[in-house]
Amino acid sequence: MPTSPKKDLTLDPENWDQMRQLGHQMIDDLFDYWQSIRDQKIWKPIPAEVKEFLDQPIPEQGQDPAKVYEEFKQNIFAFNKGNVHPRFFAWIQGTGTPMGVLADLLASGMNPNTTIGEHSAMYVDRQVVNWCKELMNFPSEASGILVSGGSMANITALTVARNSFGEEQIRQRGLKAASAQLVLYCSVETHSCIQKAAEIIGLGTDSVRKIGVNSNYEMKVEELEQQIQQDIQEGLLPFAVVGTSGTVNTGAIDPMEDLLAVSRKYGLWFHVDGAYGALAKLDAKYAERLKAIEEADSLAFDLHKWLYVPYEVGCTLIRDAKKHRDAFAITPNYLLQESRGLSGGLDSINNYGFELSRGFKALKIWMSLKEHGRAKYAQMIAQNNRQAEYLGMLVAQTPELELTAPVSMSITCFRMVKQGLSEGQLRDLNREILLRLQEEGIASPSSTILNGKYTLRVANVNQRTRMEDMDLLVREVVRIGNSV
Repeated sequence: MPTSPKKDLTLDPENWDQMRQLGHQMIDDLFDYWQSIRDQKIWKPIPAEVKEFLDQPIPEQGQDPAKVYEEFKQNIFAFNKGNVHPRFFAWIQGTGTPMGVLADLLASGMNPNTTIGEHSAMYVDRQVVNWCKELMNFPSEASGILVSGGSMANITALTVARNSFGEEQIRQRGLKAASAQLVLYCSVETHSCIQKAAEIIGLGTDSVRKIGVNSNYEMKVEELEQQIQQDIQEGLLPFAVVGTSGTVNTGAIDPMEDLLAVSRKYGLWFHVDGAYGALAKLDAKYAERLKAIEEADSLAFDLHKWLYVPYEVGCTLIRDAKKHRDAFAITPNYLLQESRGLSGGLDSINNYGFELSRGFKALKIWMSLKEHGRAKYAQMIAQNNRQAEYLGMLVAQTPELELTAPVSMSITCFRMVKQGLSEGQLRDLNREILLRLQEEGIASPSSTILNGKYTLRVANVNQRTRMEDMDLLVREVVRIGNSV
């Protein structure tokens, strides 16, 4: 007869008190990090020996948790990306908050798979989606889903748009059975995830019509309508228009009311990519320009940007809840729902998106909104926008600098200029300024090319930034530029 082992294995700690002490140390180290972040360098290059350490094969045997943590502090924590720093302006990446981090800790400790079942996380998820509808003034009967970020939010919305288009029955029959090629419209400034989404959902790159922009980098409505008419004449099927409420390049806002009107005129789905800028609706200065979001068929936006919660979480809102569910719902035998018990409760979130496995990402939003309230978030978003405008004013007042695009929302694009330098030399100069700002640990803007001009791009969705950081940035750009 087989004998039972003397002791069953477990991954729980052998000494709970030691693990508790180590956990307290981790929290203390994080709080020390946040409290002193303004005095630290924003970024440090990773030494070769650290990269070698992080290229070792999988350990065969375990080691003491305290040693594991020390290795983390030495080789990982010390070389963070820097987007928790008050002068992180590269790309559009939020800072997170202490409460959001603690919420993620609690969510991981609870460890529910938040797609199905009768448990509290499902109701928190539903409440947070409802709050997202309130933030965007979407109808209460609309549906929504929390996802990893803007890319997944956009592809989710465009999948619903594709599957619900006309009488094509694309979910059942596939694109090959469609009566003609479906066509999607966006601007040349639209985020690349829209093209990726079109490719993934089977439309192909050639079906994406990229419409030109004006001097403010906003989509040209007349060109859009001409392209739609041309495609109809050629026997194609226009099905969706994507408007951007704040491009990642310059913060430009497409003419939302006009795009909505064109979409309605031709019976097209109107989707808004608001991954960055939709929450600017909470800033009174931009509320009217973004009001058409409220009439969109779908909306994608990120909460790890302008709600400052830790990565990762975005949201898709769909005006027609039935179309949303019909695009994804499926119930295999092993996921049957009951009216009672653990399998009872709310409709499975899997019926509204791709994922069947998903963490409790709603908790950090729930706790953050509880902690601060909508009014303070509105003030924070407005503050970032005013900081960008202040930076634009500083640039305009500094003879060595010039704006390369209008300041829009919280993005300021500018460069250093010097008499007698060619465009190529100016590119090299500004690239060197950018790299030295980062390598010296001063600040982290990013770069872009606007009308052929290499540009320093400051994208500010940072809850730790102060006006004085903009003063410092301009001073350092001029200092470095004059020293090159």
